[in-house]
Amino acid sequence: MNVVTKNVALPDGRVITLETGKLAKQADGSVMLRLGNTMLLATVCAAKDAVPGTDFMPLQVEYKEKYAAFGRFPGGFTKREGKASDYEILTCRLVDRALRPLFPDNYHAEVYVNIILFSADGVDMPDSLAGLAASAALAVSDIPFGGPISEVRVARINGEYVVNPTFAQLENADMDIMVAATYDNIMMVEGEMQEVSEADLLEAMKVAHDAIKVHCKAQMELMEEVGKTVKREYCHEVNDEELRAQVREACYEKAYAVAASGNCDKHGRAAAFEAIREEFKAQFTEEELEEKAALIDRYYHDVEKEAMRRCILDEGKRLDGRKTTEIRPIWCEVGYLPGPHGSAVFTRGETQSLTSVTLGTKRDEKIIDDVMNQGTDRFLLHYNFPPFSTGEARPQRGVGRREIGHGNLACRALKNMVPADYPYCVRVVSDILESNGSSSMATVCAGTLALMDAGVKIKKPVSGIAMGLIKNAGEDKYAILSDILGDEDHLGDMDFKVTGTVDGITATQMDIKVDGLSYEILERALNQAREGRMHILGKITDCIAEPRADLKPHAPRIETLRIPKEFIGAVIGPGGKIIQGMQEETGATISIEEIDGEGVIEISANNGASIADAIAKIKSIVAIPEVGETYEGVVRSVMPYGAFVEFMPGKDGLLHISEIDWKRFETMEEAGIAEGDKVQVKLLEIDPKTGKFKLSRRALIEKPEGYEERERRPRREQRRPHGDK
Repeated sequence: MNVVTKNVALPDGRVITLETGKLAKQADGSVMLRLGNTMLLATVCAAKDAVPGTDFMPLQVEYKEKYAAFGRFPGGFTKREGKASDYEILTCRLVDRALRPLFPDNYHAEVYVNIILFSADGVDMPDSLAGLAASAALAVSDIPFGGPISEVRVARINGEYVVNPTFAQLENADMDIMVAATYDNIMMVEGEMQEVSEADLLEAMKVAHDAIKVHCKAQMELMEEVGKTVKREYCHEVNDEELRAQVREACYEKAYAVAASGNCDKHGRAAAFEAIREEFKAQFTEEELEEKAALIDRYYHDVEKEAMRRCILDEGKRLDGRKTTEIRPIWCEVGYLPGPHGSAVFTRGETQSLTSVTLGTKRDEKIIDDVMNQGTDRFLLHYNFPPFSTGEARPQRGVGRREIGHGNLACRALKNMVPADYPYCVRVVSDILESNGSSSMATVCAGTLALMDAGVKIKKPVSGIAMGLIKNAGEDKYAILSDILGDEDHLGDMDFKVTGTVDGITATQMDIKVDGLSYEILERALNQAREGRMHILGKITDCIAEPRADLKPHAPRIETLRIPKEFIGAVIGPGGKIIQGMQEETGATISIEEIDGEGVIEISANNGASIADAIAKIKSIVAIPEVGETYEGVVRSVMPYGAFVEFMPGKDGLLHISEIDWKRFETMEEAGIAEGDKVQVKLLEIDPKTGKFKLSRRALIEKPEGYEERERRPRREQRRPHGDK
């Protein structure tokens, strides 16, 4: 067994160990990564040949966390790991987006990357290590790959940039981004931040890249030590250079004319491009097309891509006729749907989101039970992308990874704008009805509008924009595109999404498909994005300038009370008897929990009267009984010597038979008091030892004229004069 290890130092002195040759040796490449007590096994396997007809990179990345890694049992009845959680899917996407562009363009064999968390201590965050583990596994394999790469998390904590912070450190961060890069170039950025400047984001990317260079260097050395510097040979494409030349000669000028026509209709433009290809194919017989059709499609795609790119670089003309900095026409509307608690339509060009907001109570919170993260979430954002939004005739299945990723980006953009003490649980749902470029950014804009329509007191409106880039290798000329179309994303070199308020960036996601992208270009893209964001923000605030003053009439009302910790049990009551009774009597929903040494009570209902009634009952429970005060009580039980009266919720006192009236009663039946009767009583005394309450009804009744105290004495005392033996 030839085991090879390599150590990688983090800026703060912690050491990552990469080990290969001990585990999973039948995989094409496997590496166990260790940082402290966190251990990830990454394996990679690739098919020897491509499936016939494949013209894309069939890469599959899986990330899985074992509950045993953190000493936990899985939930549910089966007690085993199930389908991937949203967190695991988002981690897969981070790795996939960094690796995919670096495989050779003509390499089409199926590649499977599996990353498994086998050990964790809750200190170091494993998702920031997954990209390094996957790249190291590729490095020690013979699979063709243009890496190595690595990923790191950068957080800004108290003004300092920290690489791969711990869970505890991240709680105090105002910036949290993941960056993936090769030794030379940034490949991917994603994260959230609390209204930071473009310069601060760029500085964080530079800090990340410096750390990544160290990781890449270690992987290069590891690759040399295991003897995998030469990768496997492959031949996944059969080309016909003569046919390629024919396609270009016959189609390029026509494709360029369509690209320069400024046709702003997506389907009309697609039909025009398609007609050029079909015209070229018409010269061949059916038998010839059986052999040449796939090649013609591939070569024509390259021609179309080149025509679009050259049209932008040489003439500054985009597919829909816009300038590089121009934003498509925007219209928006709030309150479109009467049923939800808030709604909005946001349309930018041919991209449209219909978004709704639902307000809920604590009972509606999402319960999170991931391996490393347990808790609840009060702000939810769900993104749906039905096939009809792009005119596709296919069935709609379950939520895909793309939808989870886009929804997560929009959620990060908006969630910090909801005040931390906002009592409602908020669910935002974006349904994309049309799509041609950055539906996730349309979701951010529609989400802002819908939240304000719902009366959610967000701190500031948020807008988002997607930026693109056209830059040919070996050329200095480039073009940065604002508000990119779907084709500009597909055929371009960058998809850079930025969201933010008037004061700074709240979230970003960037995928780069070109080598040699300088920080100067990134800085220009960020500044151009800010101009676009401000333009879109103006359209949003023209539609609705600030959150509505009140909630919709059918939205639930929520009030929050804080009580001393020692009264929590009194409000709940034995087995929940008191709190359940209050909910039945008032119709309100009441929840209580201890937060920061206090009892925090949330009361919700669809009308103010129910909430007011519940608040009054709760206040009466937590109020301290005062001697001399008068209360209205309910007789809970009757004894021969008196009655026990509940004069405050959960507080019973004795109304002795002698304190019922100035008259003397022989029996309680004679006094005429029964269970369930309401009586006015005065608190006479609280026993300092037992805490028992002594009540009186007599004290509230005017003393009869001529009343003699001896009439009140027990019969035995009346028969025997005071002092007799």
